[in-house]
Amino acid sequence: MRELTGKGAVAVLRFADKAQKMDAQMKRRILMTIAGVSISGVSVGLFSASGMGYDPFQVFAHGTWTEFDAVAGRSFSYGLYYMALSLIMLVVVAAVNRKLMGPGTLFNLFLVGYIADFSGFVCKTLFPEPGLVTRLLLLASGIVIMCLSSALYYVANLGVSVYDAVALTITEKESRVSFRWCRIACDLVCVLIGFHFGAAVGLGTIVTAFFMGPLIDLFRRTVAEPMLYGRKASGQKASVSESAA
Repeated sequence: MRELTGKGAVAVLRFADKAQKMDAQMKRRILMTIAGVSISGVSVGLFSASGMGYDPFQVFAHGTWTEFDAVAGRSFSYGLYYMALSLIMLVVVAAVNRKLMGPGTLFNLFLVGYIADFSGFVCKTLFPEPGLVTRLLLLASGIVIMCLSSALYYVANLGVSVYDAVALTITEKESRVSFRWCRIACDLVCVLIGFHFGAAVGLGTIVTAFFMGPLIDLFRRTVAEPMLYGRKASGQKASVSESAA
């Protein structure tokens, strides 16, 4: 009887230890999501200050924002417009594929646009007339920060942005379409629409199209996964993935 009681106590302690570890991991996931979404907004401000083009979805958002202001006959802040646009997309995606939504989706909805506004204002205040070298540095910083933010956001796995959900949902609904080609098609449509309405398409747009994937993967392996799982666990996870491949 005492032996059974002892085993029960050990089982309870093990369960409590696992619960505590899960709770700590969830806290890290939440912090990584908030950090990822927040610095994503900073990267958009850097792209804007560089004047060398945005990533595809921002090209779409900025182009339609400009057109909306012209049609409405008054000026709306980008943060407010981005939130409204994301909210409309959120309603559509939630109706079609609710499982992709989560706290990270809401953080993206309410934070990115306003942080982008503020970071763009700070950059333009610090560098009112940036030269070519400064613009290239702003662009490079924006690309690196955007890829880092994406790695944190994806690994935390607490919901995707409404734009990411579009390609994921199409891929799930139509299995013959690979995610990579679906994402490229979505990006191309966004760039064409944004460019049609006067958004800046430049070096930044081209570079993000070709280099975001590898950089996100690099930050995922070297920063995001070690942050969430610990370096040892992350290394074992990577080894298993490589063996399976």
